[in-house]
Amino acid sequence: MFVADKYDVIVIGAGHAGIEAALSAARLGCKTLLTTLSLENLAMMPCNPSIGGPAKGHLVREIDALGGEMGIAADKTCIQFRTLNTGKGFAVQALRAQADKKIYQAAMKSVCENTENLDLKQLLIEEILTEENKIKGVTCETGETFLTDAVILASGTYLSGRIIIGESIFDGGPNGQRAAINLSSSLKNLGVKLMRFKTGTPARVDGRTVDFDKMEIQRGDEGMQNFSFMTDTPVDNKICCYLTYTNERTHEILRKNLHRAPMANGVIEGIGPRYCPSIESKIIRFPDKDRHQLFLEPEGLNTQEYYVQGMSTSMPADVQIDFLHTIPGLENARIMRHGYAIEYDCIDPLQLKPTLEFKNISGFFSAGQSNGTSGYEEAAAQGLIAGINAAAFVKKTEPLILKRSEGYIGVLIDDLVTKGTNEPYRMMTSRAEYRLLLRQDNADLRLTPYAIKIGLASDERTKKFEQKSFEIKSATEKLNEIIITPSAEINQKLSAAGIGEIHNTMALAEIMRRPNVTYEMLEKIFELPKISEQSAKQVEISLFYSGYIQKQKELAEKLDKLESKIIPADIDYNSMQNLRVEAREKLSEIRPHSIGQASRISGVSPADISVLIVWLESFGKI
Repeated sequence: MFVADKYDVIVIGAGHAGIEAALSAARLGCKTLLTTLSLENLAMMPCNPSIGGPAKGHLVREIDALGGEMGIAADKTCIQFRTLNTGKGFAVQALRAQADKKIYQAAMKSVCENTENLDLKQLLIEEILTEENKIKGVTCETGETFLTDAVILASGTYLSGRIIIGESIFDGGPNGQRAAINLSSSLKNLGVKLMRFKTGTPARVDGRTVDFDKMEIQRGDEGMQNFSFMTDTPVDNKICCYLTYTNERTHEILRKNLHRAPMANGVIEGIGPRYCPSIESKIIRFPDKDRHQLFLEPEGLNTQEYYVQGMSTSMPADVQIDFLHTIPGLENARIMRHGYAIEYDCIDPLQLKPTLEFKNISGFFSAGQSNGTSGYEEAAAQGLIAGINAAAFVKKTEPLILKRSEGYIGVLIDDLVTKGTNEPYRMMTSRAEYRLLLRQDNADLRLTPYAIKIGLASDERTKKFEQKSFEIKSATEKLNEIIITPSAEINQKLSAAGIGEIHNTMALAEIMRRPNVTYEMLEKIFELPKISEQSAKQVEISLFYSGYIQKQKELAEKLDKLESKIIPADIDYNSMQNLRVEAREKLSEIRPHSIGQASRISGVSPADISVLIVWLESFGKI
């Protein structure tokens, strides 16, 4: 065995999960190795050229608040920004950015290459080495062995990847990359339970052959928008996207060729994403729909490639061409890359602790699509937490476990390790029971204190956070302190500002709770502190929704008491005869971290939780 080097942490895979994992571990002082099949494809976006969206935008904001890199890179490389769900409440409003794929990759690669404690190597890892259920190292295709105390699996969709385009099937990863075949066998040999999932992507077309005049233009939003709390300048909208639709001719071609669809004829064995189905799946699942939306999204500023969002497919090449040419604006479009499906191995996330460490292999962590999730944002969020906790494992310090009431990241990881998933998991706002508390606008107020505590917040980030917190606190206090009484002078000022008259004595904070009243309006009339636009927005939202926010906080605090009741790791559930058999089996398999986590396990009833609490209290375990 040729031992090439020793590291504190080794990360397998340099996609969105792997990058955040490696950067966080290195920034926390661990000697870290980030491995990738291709240095040219680091941070690759093999699917859509966008970041964010409902719930996903929340994740990006939280990643940034914790000191991650995705939000900063997205702001630097954004070519169009839009805020979605503006007609709804602030809890579900979300940013979505179109990014230049190549520039995004280059930006991330530059950060990795210039981060202290981080080595970047083009290597194919083939075996995970353990000794007495503890990580010892990895072995590469080159014959090199690297020793380590912690490994983070962030292999994405490359584990035994298989590309499918109609009858054409071959081993491979996204965008024609190599697949990691032997690593799956190594995981199985370690006793890791694997699942088989599938995802897909649409064709890319040559923009020179598209008639955009037949499509609806989708412009970016104006004004200050960004993912990172460190970005101070507005992002320029450099491009437009376009909207078109399928029609009955499209659907007829697809229906006639369903017998050739890999998803229908048994060629595809993996389970696909419910919330991002292929176009042929849409035709089957929604036969009453006479059309489906399609968005033409540019892959970047310096390419003619356009991504046909909404038309993911694994149909044969000739069928793809035929149905594409039925779409308004795409009648003469030339395909530059065909759509394809990819099947891949991933782990059953029920094998993981809330820290994302395997329960039965000390020092082994997993993050991203290798955990059964979909999406760049879900991957990056897991990678960040895995990197933080791998560093904590190496340093023997306290890990970071976010509660469901603290962030979408907490919801994401808790769902995975408590409930598992039988399909590619996608983050949605509906999954978060405290979404009024978990808005994208307050991610820094919720999570940056953790970044400061563990050492991931730069001096600049810490200074900006403290200034913003001070501004919000001082402005809110002043709004509650200033009491005004009805008078001709006061009402004249309020009416002139478009606020409306008052008829009772009240604090300015009460006026802030009126619809469409802004801090800026009151600041022009009364002596209020000068604060930033971002701080003012926080003051406005927190006061306007104060009653609802307080109710959610009280509910979260009540339920968080269950989260603080930690269950001993060595507890024998089979000895609790008053627990139902199903509950004993589920608790023994998942081995929950706390009573709160145990209460969310499918098959464990409230009565089982009562029995568990009584048993633990009787033996002085909690």
